Amino acid sequence: MSQQEISKGDIVIGRVHGVKKKFWVKVSGADLKIPIKRVAGDSEQLKNWRANKTKVAVKILSAKNFYGEIIGTVQSADIADVIKSHGVVEEFPANVRAAAALIGENPSAAEISKRIDRRTLPIVTIDGEDAKDLDDGVFAEKITTGYFLGVYIADVSYYVRANTPLDREAFERGTSIYPVDRVVPMLPKELSNGICSLNAGVERLAMACEMFLDFSGKVTSYKIFPTVIKVFRRLNYTQVNNFFNGAEDLKSCAKNLNALLEVYKLRKKIREERGAIDFEIPEIKIILDESGAPIELTKKINGLAENLIEECMLAANETVAEHTIKNKIPSLYRVHELPSAEKVNTFNQLLVHFNLHISKNEPRAFQKVLAQVKGTPAEKVISSFALRTMQQARYSPENLGHFGLAAEFYTHFTSPIRRYPDLIVHRMLRAKPDKIAKLARRLEEISIQSSERERRAVEIEREAVDLKSAEYMQRFIGKNFDAVICSVASFGFFVELDSGVDGLVRAASLKDDYYGYVDSEFALIGVRTGKTFRLGDKVRVRLTEANVELRRLTFELVNGVVAEDLIAEV
Repeated sequence: MSQQEISKGDIVIGRVHGVKKKFWVKVSGADLKIPIKRVAGDSEQLKNWRANKTKVAVKILSAKNFYGEIIGTVQSADIADVIKSHGVVEEFPANVRAAAALIGENPSAAEISKRIDRRTLPIVTIDGEDAKDLDDGVFAEKITTGYFLGVYIADVSYYVRANTPLDREAFERGTSIYPVDRVVPMLPKELSNGICSLNAGVERLAMACEMFLDFSGKVTSYKIFPTVIKVFRRLNYTQVNNFFNGAEDLKSCAKNLNALLEVYKLRKKIREERGAIDFEIPEIKIILDESGAPIELTKKINGLAENLIEECMLAANETVAEHTIKNKIPSLYRVHELPSAEKVNTFNQLLVHFNLHISKNEPRAFQKVLAQVKGTPAEKVISSFALRTMQQARYSPENLGHFGLAAEFYTHFTSPIRRYPDLIVHRMLRAKPDKIAKLARRLEEISIQSSERERRAVEIEREAVDLKSAEYMQRFIGKNFDAVICSVASFGFFVELDSGVDGLVRAASLKDDYYGYVDSEFALIGVRTGKTFRLGDKVRVRLTEANVELRRLTFELVNGVVAEDLIAEV
């Protein structure tokens, strides 16, 4: 943000500074100071706010001479409180820390000598720029019969043995949690960021899933085995996306990346042909300043690099799942069951307003509908409703298939640093025959616990995003936004802004009529006027409240703006 971007009447957020009787507010996330000429209320508070560097809201009184008025303090948000409210303790117990401290920084020569050596392969990792727990490496090449695809996953099960303090704590946590400004890891950093992380240029123990694909992308043969690797180079998504867009700074990895791209296209085509459903619903990404204050909201949209890695992981997960079934190895599966007939019927009640229909309760029918709305204003609404129609994916010791992926066999094998079920899958693959029965007795308990812990993590991450979103949006109280109605209920309707944040327009705030909720229409309809606010309608709204404590935004409809139906635009 610069001074040129600020207009009279704008509200900005910052902290109070000052010398003697001169006060200014330093704007969060910008090298910008706003002199303070007035304070709404008690001006003596300025000294306290300066001493405590209190976060305040400033209304710009003059953009030309550049000064403002403090109109109030701003609620701060503490993600630590969200984490604690769900019973999560961030710090590891003393016995777990002690066990982690005993693990060396490098694998032993004795263990390396027992493994198939893949240290000469130019394996790369591709992750986000700020990732520290790198648990998957990939390598691909074109061969005479098709393609070779190697997926190399950190061998966490070698270091985390059953019923040890590290294992019991990992079971209790179930998964790592990523709430906006931190990571609450499943394993101590000595493992998650250290010996188990596939850092470039160092020897690491891994579990390999090496697949041979024909020219259509079908897996014709494979090998799953313990290995030792030495990652050639750590890459990030931005670098790889730039490479695919023509950048030339990854020449040393070009052959690998181009082969991976070809494999990705073939595997994606196979999934599409069998009816797999792709839910392209962008996540909100929140940028924080050094103090933890939100300074920007963006939509996180996956590029080619992210999708490529995902496709490689899907191939390995399906291959490992099929391997355990065919070889009668007890394991955990990632299952996604058929949607209920009742939910599909409700979805069809919505789709009739868009002249669409789910003809059969199968993945291909959902895929067809989503393809028809792709790129239209209704895409987000229909995709979100389709996602709510689905059953919740979970873990199970029984292979029940994966509806969304249209996969007969599916497991989670590729992230044992951050997911306990993946660690268990590795453990079962490596178990001696005399140990398998004993380990298998706990699979039901582990599947229930892991599913619950995953749901807890999702809830914490969602609440953290809502909390920081509300904190960010405080500066826009009184501002107008274009929005789309994303949910309707008897008490009002929820709207989503272009940034991805959502909030409530209360039915009681619609003063021109009494509005009743009509379930079959997914709409609030005026009793006297017949005016309709339906799921998917475009509206113009004004932000009236951004409550950080309740993690809630409240809007009101801007008078004179008529909702625009999206049906005709599909």
